[in-house]
Amino acid sequence: MSAVSEQEAPSPAEPRKGLSPRRRQRISRGVQYALLVVVVVVLAALADWGAIRQSFLNLDVAREGLPDLFTVALRNTVIYTLSGFVLGFVLGLVLALMRLSTVAPYRWLSTIYIEIFRGLPMLLIFLMIGSLRLAFPNFDIPGGVYGNAALGLGLVSAAYMAENFRAGIQAVPKGQLEAARSLGMPHMRAMVSIIIPQAIRIVLPPLTNQLVSLLKDSSLVLILGVTAAQVELAKFGNDQSSTFANPTPILVTGLTYLLITIPLGYVARRLEARQGAGR
Repeated sequence: MSAVSEQEAPSPAEPRKGLSPRRRQRISRGVQYALLVVVVVVLAALADWGAIRQSFLNLDVAREGLPDLFTVALRNTVIYTLSGFVLGFVLGLVLALMRLSTVAPYRWLSTIYIEIFRGLPMLLIFLMIGSLRLAFPNFDIPGGVYGNAALGLGLVSAAYMAENFRAGIQAVPKGQLEAARSLGMPHMRAMVSIIIPQAIRIVLPPLTNQLVSLLKDSSLVLILGVTAAQVELAKFGNDQSSTFANPTPILVTGLTYLLITIPLGYVARRLEARQGAGR
Protein backbone atom coordinates (compact mmCIF):
# COMPACT_ATOMS: atom_id res chain seq x y z
CA MET A 1 0.00 0.00 0.00
CA SER A 2 2.76 2.41 0.82
CA ALA A 3 4.44 1.78 -2.54
CA VAL A 4 1.20 2.40 -4.44
CA SER A 5 0.56 5.58 -2.46
CA GLU A 6 4.02 6.87 -3.24
CA GLN A 7 3.49 6.24 -6.96
CA GLU A 8 0.11 8.04 -6.98
CA ALA A 9 1.35 11.11 -5.07
CA PRO A 10 2.31 14.03 -7.40
CA SER A 11 5.98 14.73 -7.70
CA PRO A 12 7.13 18.04 -6.16
CA ALA A 13 9.00 18.76 -9.37
CA GLU A 14 5.91 18.28 -11.55
CA PRO A 15 4.99 21.68 -13.17
CA ARG A 16 1.69 23.25 -12.18
CA LYS A 17 -0.98 23.48 -14.84
CA GLY A 18 -2.39 26.84 -15.95
CA LEU A 19 -1.12 30.04 -17.51
CA SER A 20 1.95 31.75 -16.17
CA PRO A 21 1.65 35.35 -14.90
CA ARG A 22 3.58 36.61 -17.92
CA ARG A 23 1.29 34.74 -20.29
CA ARG A 24 -1.81 36.13 -18.57
CA GLN A 25 -0.35 39.63 -18.78
CA ARG A 26 0.23 39.26 -22.52
CA ILE A 27 -3.31 38.04 -23.09
CA SER A 28 -4.75 40.90 -21.03
CA ARG A 29 -2.67 43.42 -22.93
CA GLY A 30 -3.77 41.94 -26.25
CA VAL A 31 -7.43 42.18 -25.24
CA GLN A 32 -6.95 45.84 -24.27
CA TYR A 33 -5.28 46.65 -27.59
CA ALA A 34 -8.07 44.88 -29.47
CA LEU A 35 -10.74 46.86 -27.61
CA LEU A 36 -8.90 50.09 -28.35
CA VAL A 37 -8.75 49.27 -32.05
CA VAL A 38 -12.46 48.44 -32.07
CA VAL A 39 -13.35 51.74 -30.37
CA VAL A 40 -11.22 53.73 -32.83
CA VAL A 41 -12.72 51.95 -35.84
CA VAL A 42 -16.27 52.49 -34.58
CA LEU A 43 -15.68 56.20 -33.91
CA ALA A 44 -14.04 56.63 -37.31
CA ALA A 45 -17.00 54.96 -38.97
CA LEU A 46 -19.59 57.07 -37.15
CA ALA A 47 -17.80 60.41 -37.60
CA ASP A 48 -18.87 62.88 -40.28
CA TRP A 49 -15.43 63.70 -41.68
CA GLY A 50 -16.74 66.39 -43.97
CA ALA A 51 -18.31 68.27 -41.06
CA ILE A 52 -15.17 67.78 -38.98
CA ARG A 53 -13.00 69.26 -41.70
CA GLN A 54 -15.34 72.20 -42.18
CA SER A 55 -15.77 72.90 -38.46
CA PHE A 56 -12.35 72.12 -36.97
CA LEU A 57 -9.90 71.97 -39.88
CA ASN A 58 -10.99 74.94 -41.94
CA LEU A 59 -7.75 76.27 -43.37
CA ASP A 60 -9.33 79.46 -44.67
CA VAL A 61 -10.50 80.38 -41.17
CA ALA A 62 -7.13 79.38 -39.68
CA ARG A 63 -5.29 81.71 -42.07
CA GLU A 64 -7.40 84.66 -40.92
CA GLY A 65 -5.67 84.51 -37.53
CA LEU A 66 -2.19 84.83 -39.01
CA PRO A 67 0.18 86.44 -38.25
CA ASP A 68 -1.54 87.90 -35.16
CA LEU A 69 -1.68 84.44 -33.58
CA PHE A 70 2.10 84.56 -33.15
CA THR A 71 2.97 88.25 -33.22
CA VAL A 72 0.28 89.30 -30.72
CA ALA A 73 -1.36 86.41 -28.87
CA LEU A 74 1.64 84.13 -28.46
CA ARG A 75 3.95 87.04 -27.68
CA ASN A 76 1.62 88.31 -24.95
CA THR A 77 1.22 84.82 -23.51
CA VAL A 78 4.98 84.45 -23.24
CA ILE A 79 5.32 87.91 -21.66
CA TYR A 80 2.60 87.21 -19.08
CA THR A 81 4.08 83.80 -18.27
CA LEU A 82 7.71 84.86 -17.94
CA SER A 83 6.94 88.00 -15.92
CA GLY A 84 4.80 85.98 -13.51
CA PHE A 85 7.47 83.30 -13.29
CA VAL A 86 10.25 85.78 -12.51
CA LEU A 87 8.18 87.44 -9.78
CA GLY A 88 7.19 84.06 -8.36
CA PHE A 89 10.79 82.85 -8.46
CA VAL A 90 12.15 85.81 -6.50
CA LEU A 91 9.29 86.00 -4.03
CA GLY A 92 9.18 82.23 -3.61
CA LEU A 93 12.88 82.09 -2.77
CA VAL A 94 12.45 84.81 -0.16
CA LEU A 95 9.47 82.99 1.33
CA ALA A 96 11.43 79.74 1.47
CA LEU A 97 14.27 81.42 3.38
CA MET A 98 11.73 82.98 5.74
CA ARG A 99 10.12 79.56 6.25
CA LEU A 100 13.49 78.12 7.26
CA SER A 101 14.49 81.11 9.38
CA THR A 102 15.13 80.82 13.09
CA VAL A 103 13.10 84.01 13.58
CA ALA A 104 9.58 82.90 14.48
CA PRO A 105 7.67 85.88 12.97
CA TYR A 106 9.34 85.24 9.61
CA ARG A 107 8.23 81.61 9.70
CA TRP A 108 4.69 82.60 10.67
CA LEU A 109 4.38 85.19 7.89
CA SER A 110 5.75 82.81 5.29
CA THR A 111 3.48 79.98 6.38
CA ILE A 112 0.39 82.20 6.35
CA TYR A 113 1.20 83.53 2.88
CA ILE A 114 1.84 80.06 1.45
CA GLU A 115 -1.32 78.57 2.89
CA ILE A 116 -3.49 81.46 1.70
CA PHE A 117 -2.22 81.68 -1.86
CA ARG A 118 -2.10 77.93 -2.35
CA GLY A 119 -5.65 77.66 -1.08
CA LEU A 120 -7.24 80.40 -3.20
CA PRO A 121 -8.14 79.86 -6.88
CA MET A 122 -6.08 81.97 -9.24
CA LEU A 123 -9.29 83.24 -10.82
CA LEU A 124 -10.25 84.79 -7.48
CA ILE A 125 -6.81 86.40 -7.20
CA PHE A 126 -7.25 88.07 -10.60
CA LEU A 127 -10.71 89.29 -9.62
CA MET A 128 -9.27 90.84 -6.46
CA ILE A 129 -6.43 92.48 -8.40
CA GLY A 130 -8.95 93.94 -10.81
CA SER A 131 -10.76 95.52 -7.83
CA LEU A 132 -7.67 97.04 -6.20
CA ARG A 133 -8.54 100.53 -7.44
CA LEU A 134 -11.65 100.46 -5.26
CA ALA A 135 -9.44 100.27 -2.17
CA PHE A 136 -6.54 102.36 -3.55
CA PRO A 137 -8.04 104.92 -5.99
CA ASN A 138 -4.78 106.78 -6.57
CA PHE A 139 -2.58 103.71 -6.99
CA ASP A 140 -1.89 102.01 -10.32
CA ILE A 141 0.31 98.97 -10.75
CA PRO A 142 3.11 99.81 -13.21
CA GLY A 143 2.69 98.24 -16.61
CA GLY A 144 -1.09 98.27 -16.69
CA VAL A 145 -2.50 94.90 -17.72
CA TYR A 146 0.99 93.44 -18.04
CA GLY A 147 1.84 94.49 -14.48
CA ASN A 148 -1.45 93.19 -13.12
CA ALA A 149 -0.97 89.87 -14.91
CA ALA A 150 2.57 89.51 -13.57
CA LEU A 151 1.32 90.29 -10.07
CA GLY A 152 -1.51 87.77 -10.18
CA LEU A 153 0.55 84.96 -11.66
CA GLY A 154 3.55 85.77 -9.49
CA LEU A 155 1.67 85.89 -6.18
CA VAL A 156 0.18 82.44 -6.65
CA SER A 157 3.24 80.78 -8.19
CA ALA A 158 5.43 82.14 -5.39
CA ALA A 159 3.51 80.06 -2.85
CA TYR A 160 4.21 76.86 -4.78
CA MET A 161 7.80 77.76 -5.62
CA ALA A 162 8.48 78.54 -1.97
CA GLU A 163 7.71 74.95 -1.02
CA ASN A 164 9.87 73.68 -3.88
CA PHE A 165 12.77 75.86 -2.78
CA ARG A 166 12.35 74.82 0.83
CA ALA A 167 12.53 71.16 -0.14
CA GLY A 168 15.57 71.84 -2.32
CA ILE A 169 17.42 73.72 0.42
CA GLN A 170 16.71 70.97 2.92
CA ALA A 171 17.95 68.39 0.42
CA VAL A 172 21.42 69.96 0.35
CA PRO A 173 23.64 68.17 2.91
CA LYS A 174 23.96 70.21 6.10
CA GLY A 175 27.67 69.52 6.18
CA GLN A 176 28.23 71.96 3.33
CA LEU A 177 26.75 74.85 5.29
CA GLU A 178 28.69 73.83 8.39
CA ALA A 179 31.92 73.64 6.37
CA ALA A 180 31.34 77.12 4.97
CA ARG A 181 30.64 78.53 8.43
CA SER A 182 33.77 76.88 9.81
CA LEU A 183 35.77 78.78 7.19
CA GLY A 184 34.41 82.06 8.55
CA MET A 185 31.78 82.63 5.87
CA PRO A 186 28.66 84.47 7.13
CA HIS A 187 25.44 82.48 7.14
CA MET A 188 23.73 84.51 4.42
CA ARG A 189 26.82 84.48 2.22
CA ALA A 190 27.04 80.70 2.57
CA MET A 191 23.38 80.34 1.67
CA VAL A 192 23.67 82.58 -1.42
CA SER A 193 26.99 81.21 -2.66
CA ILE A 194 26.76 77.52 -1.80
CA ILE A 195 23.34 76.27 -0.69
CA ILE A 196 20.88 78.15 -2.91
CA PRO A 197 22.62 77.35 -6.25
CA GLN A 198 22.54 73.65 -5.40
CA ALA A 199 18.92 73.87 -4.25
CA ILE A 200 17.91 75.52 -7.53
CA ARG A 201 19.52 72.69 -9.52
CA ILE A 202 17.63 70.17 -7.41
CA VAL A 203 14.24 71.81 -7.96
CA LEU A 204 14.65 72.55 -11.68
CA PRO A 205 12.17 69.82 -12.74
CA PRO A 206 9.29 71.09 -10.54
CA LEU A 207 10.13 74.67 -11.54
CA THR A 208 9.81 73.67 -15.18
CA ASN A 209 6.42 72.12 -14.43
CA GLN A 210 5.44 75.34 -12.65
CA LEU A 211 6.35 77.28 -15.79
CA VAL A 212 4.04 75.03 -17.83
CA SER A 213 1.26 75.59 -15.32
CA LEU A 214 1.74 79.36 -15.48
CA LEU A 215 1.61 79.25 -19.26
CA LYS A 216 -1.87 77.73 -19.08
CA ASP A 217 -3.00 79.96 -16.21
CA SER A 218 -2.06 83.04 -18.22
CA SER A 219 -5.42 82.58 -20.00
CA LEU A 220 -7.04 84.10 -16.89
CA VAL A 221 -5.59 87.49 -17.80
CA LEU A 222 -8.77 88.13 -19.78
CA ILE A 223 -10.46 88.77 -16.39
CA LEU A 224 -8.47 92.02 -16.20
CA GLY A 225 -10.04 93.37 -19.39
CA VAL A 226 -7.54 93.32 -22.24
CA THR A 227 -7.48 95.18 -25.52
CA ALA A 228 -6.91 93.65 -28.94
CA ALA A 229 -3.19 94.35 -28.57
CA GLN A 230 -3.04 92.66 -25.14
CA VAL A 231 -4.91 89.41 -25.82
CA GLU A 232 -3.28 86.08 -25.02
CA LEU A 233 -3.75 82.80 -26.85
CA ALA A 234 -6.97 81.58 -25.24
CA LYS A 235 -8.89 84.82 -25.68
CA PHE A 236 -7.51 85.29 -29.17
CA GLY A 237 -8.77 81.85 -30.20
CA ASN A 238 -12.16 82.45 -28.60
CA ASP A 239 -12.55 85.85 -30.27
CA GLN A 240 -11.60 84.44 -33.67
CA SER A 241 -14.00 81.54 -33.21
CA SER A 242 -16.85 83.93 -32.39
CA THR A 243 -16.03 86.20 -35.32
CA PHE A 244 -16.09 83.41 -37.93
CA ALA A 245 -18.63 81.18 -36.11
CA ASN A 246 -16.17 78.32 -36.46
CA PRO A 247 -14.18 76.42 -33.77
CA THR A 248 -11.08 76.03 -35.95
CA PRO A 249 -9.25 78.93 -34.21
CA ILE A 250 -9.75 77.21 -30.84
CA LEU A 251 -8.09 74.06 -32.20
CA VAL A 252 -5.25 76.11 -33.67
CA THR A 253 -4.80 77.87 -30.32
CA GLY A 254 -4.64 74.52 -28.55
CA LEU A 255 -1.96 73.31 -30.94
CA THR A 256 0.01 76.51 -30.31
CA TYR A 257 -0.09 75.83 -26.58
CA LEU A 258 1.17 72.30 -27.21
CA LEU A 259 4.09 73.65 -29.25
CA ILE A 260 5.35 75.15 -25.99
CA THR A 261 4.12 72.79 -23.29
CA ILE A 262 5.28 69.53 -24.88
CA PRO A 263 8.95 70.62 -25.22
CA LEU A 264 8.87 72.03 -21.68
CA GLY A 265 7.44 68.76 -20.39
CA TYR A 266 10.19 66.88 -22.19
CA VAL A 267 12.82 69.12 -20.60
CA ALA A 268 11.32 68.48 -17.16
CA ARG A 269 11.42 64.70 -17.69
CA ARG A 270 15.01 64.86 -18.90
CA LEU A 271 16.03 66.87 -15.85
CA GLU A 272 14.31 64.40 -13.54
CA ALA A 273 16.01 61.47 -15.28
CA ARG A 274 19.41 63.17 -15.06
CA GLN A 275 18.97 63.82 -11.36
CA GLY A 276 17.81 60.26 -10.80
CA ALA A 277 20.87 58.90 -12.61
CA GLY A 278 23.19 61.11 -10.58
CA ARG A 279 21.96 59.79 -7.24
